[in-house]
Amino acid sequence: MTAAAPDTPNSADVPGSPAWWAARRVTPAATRRGRPALDTAQIIATALRLVDEHGVQAFSLRMLADTLGSGTATLYRHFASKDEILAHVVDRVLGEPDLTDLATLATWQETLTVTGQRLYDALRRHPHIVGPLMTQVPVGPNGVDQRERALHALLAHGLPAGLAARAFTAIGHYVIGFTAQQHGPAAASPAAGPQLAAFYRGLDPNVYPAIAQTARTLTSIPLADEFRFGLDLLVGGLERHAPSNAQT
Repeated sequence: MTAAAPDTPNSADVPGSPAWWAARRVTPAATRRGRPALDTAQIIATALRLVDEHGVQAFSLRMLADTLGSGTATLYRHFASKDEILAHVVDRVLGEPDLTDLATLATWQETLTVTGQRLYDALRRHPHIVGPLMTQVPVGPNGVDQRERALHALLAHGLPAGLAARAFTAIGHYVIGFTAQQHGPAAASPAAGPQLAAFYRGLDPNVYPAIAQTARTLTSIPLADEFRFGLDLLVGGLERHAPSNAQT
């Protein structure tokens, strides 16, 4: 007789997982109400504001209920847990970038650049949600719609399906990783730049001549410019893999 497998959570029970979203298909109906009447859009919008102000760890159902002038029992009529609310908060932020014009852009390179830039702008406005985003596949209603728009535009420009998928994924990973490192809760404070510049200046240039030569650039580039430079590098690198008949 084989040993029984250890208990593991059903993937459909993990908020933000593909199975969890598949069981819902759409965001909770706005007509579903508690006492006092609250719709889910209002709950999610308020939760996002609180996460922006206080961070994910400090955010709680009690904080949310107090802000809404309601009770936690009312919230539980809509959501089973804090993690469920955060899954919807993440999806709400993913819906912020306006990608409805991607089909009008002239090239697949522009499509990727615009997609990456607008996603970065949204995450930079809400850096606290990057942590929850990194723990889940973004397949909520907004995440899926945005993915469809971007992939549709890339395919329309002649990219093969495999390359379109990999290019979209690469851009997403770059945007999320850059935002997490440079803007997330664990990001260095603004004072770190001058401190790092002073550290580099204190190094012996005879021992570290390359750092001495590049120190000013290493510590003086604005984050927005650094992000765009990396994005352009990534898109430019993908050009090597595109077929010659793709629109450029």
